[in-house]
Amino acid sequence: MTISPSDPFATPDHLRSPVRRLRGRLPAAVTLWTAPGPAGLTVSSTLVVDGEPGHLLGILDEESEVWAAIEDAGRFAVTALTAEDRQLADRFAGLMPAPGGLFAGGGWRETGYGPVPAERSTWAGCRLTSARPVGWGLLVEATIEAVELGDPEPPLVHYRGRYRELS
Repeated sequence: MTISPSDPFATPDHLRSPVRRLRGRLPAAVTLWTAPGPAGLTVSSTLVVDGEPGHLLGILDEESEVWAAIEDAGRFAVTALTAEDRQLADRFAGLMPAPGGLFAGGGWRETGYGPVPAERSTWAGCRLTSARPVGWGLLVEATIEAVELGDPEPPLVHYRGRYRELS
């Protein structure tokens, strides 16, 4: 018996979307978006835009619980995840079981924007300014109202379908 190093159920390269394959070749920071409710989702399509005020852009699934909570509250928190947060990222992405709910276990710190992981010291509090459909997602734009910066830690990055860490 031979064990294949590749996934025998994966879609062959020539049948995959070239746009999705391009996106996979662009590394993206892994973040956790949370909103009062609480609701949360792992998001790797997050962009911070400097200015007065600063803005945050991201792509969400418009049918996600976090979008419903953000739309209802008008505010949300975005936490930069680190190399230590792989399981947290998987749990909020729906890839790992979450007995008792997404926010069960682990420590959480309540903020006016939504809960943030107690062990993460870098996060932003955002006020929703607009949202519109883009591609198969929803482009969410927010004004950054609060920023908390901890010591720099190696970020968790998503690249070619897997988590990677930068040192």
